[in-house]
Amino acid sequence: MKILVNFLIVCLMLFSTVEITAQIDSVAQQRKARKMVRQGNKLYEQKQYTDASVAYQKALGNSAFYDKASYNLGNALYQNKNFKEAVPQYELTAKTAEDKFTKAEAYHNMGNSMMETKNYQGAVDAYKNSLRNNPNDDETRYNLAVAQKMLDKENQDNKDDNKDKKDNKDKENKDKDDQNKDKDKDNKEGDDKDKKDDKDKDGKGDDDKKDPKKDDDKNDKQKPKPQQGKMSPQQIKQLLESLNNEEKKTQKKMNAQKAKGEKVKQEKDW
Repeated sequence: MKILVNFLIVCLMLFSTVEITAQIDSVAQQRKARKMVRQGNKLYEQKQYTDASVAYQKALGNSAFYDKASYNLGNALYQNKNFKEAVPQYELTAKTAEDKFTKAEAYHNMGNSMMETKNYQGAVDAYKNSLRNNPNDDETRYNLAVAQKMLDKENQDNKDDNKDKKDNKDKENKDKDDQNKDKDKDNKEGDDKDKKDDKDKDGKGDDDKKDPKKDDDKNDKQKPKPQQGKMSPQQIKQLLESLNNEEKKTQKKMNAQKAKGEKVKQEKDW
């Protein structure tokens, strides 16, 4: 029993020693974190933003929830135009900060970072959160109005783009349907032509060629008909010669008749 009591006493002493050591280490890390933040602030004032970022990261390595270190790191990244990397640091500050003013500043800068990356919806939400913590900040209110205007424009542009895409798709579908109709029409005409050729090959439709009467009628229709009242020079010549011969014959007969039956005047005997 005595041994057990002694063992418990030793354990309590060891636990107390570890706890005290941990507390000492935690205080030391906090002091080191504050020191790195002060170092980072000096570099930041000298516009050495990359070196300042390193110092702030070291501070967070010693105290992960040190809101001043995360907030300053976000500012250093923002100054180096690393806007996307700055956003998580401002988010961390907004979560860990105890006073509303620090939260409002973190959300405000988060909105600025999102504006730079054209994340207008995120910027609107960030500015609104900033105003919830500090409703009297006119700068944040102005930035919110700008972000809301840009968001509305983006939504309208997306709506117009979707409409244009839909119209283009409808036009493509219509053109495709028209092409299919033309193709079907060409195929139908080709089928009709093939049927006609097959009919000719089978001998159908040759009855007119086999019927001589139809051939004569066809030839008569094809021959030019002589027009009435028009004679060729040769026909006129032959007609004149025929009339001249007839006139000569008639004259000859008349002369013969005149010589035979002409009356001689008689002299009166009284």
